[in-house]
Amino acid sequence: MDDRPISADSHVVEGPGVYAGLAERFGDEAPRLVSEKGKGDVVVVPARGDGGFNVARGALAAARLDRDEPIARKSGHKPDVGTIEDPEIQAYLSGGYAAMRPGLVDGARRGEDQDIDGLAVEILYPGYFAMFNNRNTDLLIALQKNYNDWLHDHCEASNGRLHGLAALPVQDPKAAVEELDRVIAKGYKGVIIPSNAPKGTRYCDEVYDPIWARAAEAGIPVSVHVGCFSHIPSSVKDAAARDMIAMYSGTASLIHETLVEFMCRGVCQRHPTLQIVVAEFNAGWIGYWLDRVDQGWQREYGQNPTGPKYEPVAEIWKRQFYATIEDDQAAILTREMIGEGRVMWGSDYPHTDSTWPHSAEVLNEMFAKHPIDARNKITRDNVKALYNI
Repeated sequence: MDDRPISADSHVVEGPGVYAGLAERFGDEAPRLVSEKGKGDVVVVPARGDGGFNVARGALAAARLDRDEPIARKSGHKPDVGTIEDPEIQAYLSGGYAAMRPGLVDGARRGEDQDIDGLAVEILYPGYFAMFNNRNTDLLIALQKNYNDWLHDHCEASNGRLHGLAALPVQDPKAAVEELDRVIAKGYKGVIIPSNAPKGTRYCDEVYDPIWARAAEAGIPVSVHVGCFSHIPSSVKDAAARDMIAMYSGTASLIHETLVEFMCRGVCQRHPTLQIVVAEFNAGWIGYWLDRVDQGWQREYGQNPTGPKYEPVAEIWKRQFYATIEDDQAAILTREMIGEGRVMWGSDYPHTDSTWPHSAEVLNEMFAKHPIDARNKITRDNVKALYNI
């Protein structure tokens, strides 16, 4: 039996095939890959008029090792991947796909990066989250189908070491169910949706029930990931005017309303076997937050007993929710409150928040004073059970 950790939250760098054929069908609203000398490989949507998304920006964790430099790490911290202003990082960004480690381009070689970090398997999330918030729903559906087909082939090349999560176009619930059926037939073990419902709706609206029902019936976990939006919240749009330390440390607040929609507004009551993964929001805050939600629900239900019947929020969490963490000591200390079987570790490779290539050191520090059984569950066993790996 392979006892190495499994990352429950890693990422891909989407290949050119994700964007193939979209410009011909949808014109300037469609993302397309543009390669320019000195700028690298950039995903551009002409109708948006911005600078686009440099694909290498989603792969910065690997940058220094590519340059044969030791990656520094201080005790209690994640590895240092440099700053965006670093001239050598700028050179990396301008190199595009060609400058990246082969495993970020070729699923058959991703195992090389896993071996450096001591991992057995990775669960893969997207890197290009803009595929979830395009205003043209037909385009969004086509883009996500392209992505799901590309991701399937990318993972198939890995000899079982990569398991991707398919994207669902929740803007059209009927199309989302159709795509869910399609990706189940392709062998997918999980899906990802935006962390907020499409504008003007809530995930507790019954229009989304067919999605939850089909996922629950098929045993397919549904993930929501930090930074993945159906529309950009005003607090994120205004980021330039905010204190970046405060914003970084407060990202968990961006998922609170969505969780209440699932837990307290009927979704979990109507679909009690649905499993939901809260990815990269960490988990040290969850025990306290569940208690506050519970108090709020009891107050509301006591004053106006309509809607779903109150039940202890911690019980709902431990029945239907998982959280992923990276280097979250508070989550380990409060694991009994949130459920030892409901926390999963992820490396976040190749993003800048990643623990790669020092994941073993980070895990050794995080679990130094805790039982080996807890470490095994959180770094391996929970994710194996959830995704049937």
